Amino acid sequence: MSIKTQSRFCSRPITAALTAAVVMTACGGMMGCQDGPMYAMKSANPYYRWHEWQADEAFGTTEHERRTQLAQLADDIGGYDDAVQAKWLSALNHVMDTDESPEMRRLAVMAAGNVDGPPALGILEKGMEDGSVKVRMQACRALGNQATDENVLLLASAVGSETSIDVKHAAMRALQDQSSPKAVEALRLALSDRNPSTQNLAIASLRGATGKDYGDDPETWIAALDGQPVEEPPTRFADRLRELF
Repeated sequence: MSIKTQSRFCSRPITAALTAAVVMTACGGMMGCQDGPMYAMKSANPYYRWHEWQADEAFGTTEHERRTQLAQLADDIGGYDDAVQAKWLSALNHVMDTDESPEMRRLAVMAAGNVDGPPALGILEKGMEDGSVKVRMQACRALGNQATDENVLLLASAVGSETSIDVKHAAMRALQDQSSPKAVEALRLALSDRNPSTQNLAIASLRGATGKDYGDDPETWIAALDGQPVEEPPTRFADRLRELF
């Protein structure tokens, strides 16, 4: 065999090995890389890092890393000062606008829900309008963390118009700690729902929102909330034990 022929045959495995190495490097060595083989290359470029996250620190380069870091941010963001919170809220807002992963958007909503006051409200509003049920459910839970007029209005609107029963129920649970008239009115309307589970949840949430207990009959609750004279049934010992434990 000539030297030229040997060189041609020897180059084939080397070329194949180099090709495999390039592909593995582009994907970060991760099987099923969600962002495609160009993501790691884009993340290494400061231009892409800034415009993807709009923050001085970017989340990780793989889906697992980003999810882990965003979950950690949700735990920590409440302890940051206003300036640092504002920086991360800008990044979270960008996640809501651009990230295709519902789990990443859910975690962004969770993190925003741990920030007190109006700065996070825009992210929670986007969460309530998200196409993913689990993102909207997380937004309901986050809105329930703070008793503000804006939060109650968003939750009450979900009770009245949400097409997903899971999201509707999440909004009703979030209203049980809100004692405003708007919260009570939204739960009162839910008493007329044909779904027995929705009626039962409305009664349970009304007990929390009103501090009253008119039993388990939706019609009795409606009468009481409409101002008709209705007496609260005496609390049974078994019920008292359930409240304690």
